Amino acid sequence: MLCPLCGVNNDSVFFEDKRRKYFRCPECNLTTADSESWPGPGEEQEIYSKHNNDPSDLGYRRFLSRVFNPLEKRLPFRAHGLDFGSGPGPTLSLMFTEAGFSMEIFDLYYANNPEVMSFSYDFITATEVFEHLYHPREEIERLLGLLKPGGVMGIMTKLAGDHKAFSTWHYKMDPTHVCFYSVQTFEWIARKYCLELEIIGSDVILLTN
Repeated sequence: MLCPLCGVNNDSVFFEDKRRKYFRCPECNLTTADSESWPGPGEEQEIYSKHNNDPSDLGYRRFLSRVFNPLEKRLPFRAHGLDFGSGPGPTLSLMFTEAGFSMEIFDLYYANNPEVMSFSYDFITATEVFEHLYHPREEIERLLGLLKPGGVMGIMTKLAGDHKAFSTWHYKMDPTHVCFYSVQTFEWIARKYCLELEIIGSDVILLTN
């Protein structure tokens, strides 16, 4: 199979369990689950519907604050943002609205508003989204096309480690998680698209245009 991020031939199995095979790209270091194991739209939405994303859940807000706090500090007053993949209970967008920013939301299943994908934004957020992307290159390029010069994209996704760490990694067990990014993957993305990269902790990535 070809790497869905950089297009390099990626047919060497990096890891295999009873559920599926995983391939790690020699160029961009993206790890991809065997495409034959990807869930269909119906199965995918059924799994998403079980997520309990409640804006009133303080624990969920604390989780999202890992990307909210560093991103807020970097934004101009009243910046306009897009929460891409907002999910069944949009919360991060509400947190930014409460802080005085204007927000749009988009989600393939829960807020499919194609008009918001034609605006320009000071910042874009994608929390627990990138690991679900079947076509990461196309989606990344689409989002970067919406980002104003100097704009920031805030991403939350767990970063993949080496073979030993990956073999026991809980994150790969979700069947809707099909692409796994490492530090090296985001370094490749930053070089490819001339972005400034900042990685905060184990799962927060900021890309500045």
